[in-house]
Amino acid sequence: MSDSPDQADAASRHRPIRSFVLRQGRQTEAQKRAFDLHWPALGLPYRGEPRDYDPAFGRRAPRVVEIGFGNGEQLLFAAAREADRDFIGIEVHGPGVGRLLNAAAAENLRNLRVYQHDAVEVLRDEVAPASLDEVRIYFPDPWHKKRHHKRRLVQPEFVGLICDRLRPGGLLHLATDWENYAEHMWDVLDAEPRLRNRAGPRGTAPRPEWRRQTHFETRGLKLGHGVWDLLYDRT
Repeated sequence: MSDSPDQADAASRHRPIRSFVLRQGRQTEAQKRAFDLHWPALGLPYRGEPRDYDPAFGRRAPRVVEIGFGNGEQLLFAAAREADRDFIGIEVHGPGVGRLLNAAAAENLRNLRVYQHDAVEVLRDEVAPASLDEVRIYFPDPWHKKRHHKRRLVQPEFVGLICDRLRPGGLLHLATDWENYAEHMWDVLDAEPRLRNRAGPRGTAPRPEWRRQTHFETRGLKLGHGVWDLLYDRT
């Protein structure tokens, strides 16, 4: 039996805030096989309770989380280049996760693990306070229409959660190719007392060497968009 319109409206009003809107693309057969072949070694099933990540990686090392890694292009680049750090990728879209699993296995990357789950719930329920060295959020959905701005990932409550999980001295690195979203990020981040912009209030930094130019960024540059890298230290 389907819900009545009134029931549907009530459900939408009380739906929990999530870090994504699911737009599931079609998975290739290779991406589907990736879950059977590589998820046991590289996947982190969401359990809803605090997790000790050292056994998953077989060591203790500085830990970096990338939220919304898309097709995994940047995450693969970082894990291969920064072998002394451990990387946790969080993404909900199956095709991107499958692609990353295949590529990480092909490159034999041992310092990369993956969640296919909502980032808010992972950070809130599984990541210990002050346990992360860096959080990276690259080119999140800008939600262009003003009435949709409340759906943007970078909101005060979520930034507060990130600050709880970053160690003092840790780094929050965001990038966007939409100026309006950069302005929104500054509004939110500069208002968080535990964060300090390395470039000064409402400042932007040159693209750092650890972030490669992704195809999303290339597309934006071709459209004439600027690109803003925002680097905030956790005080």
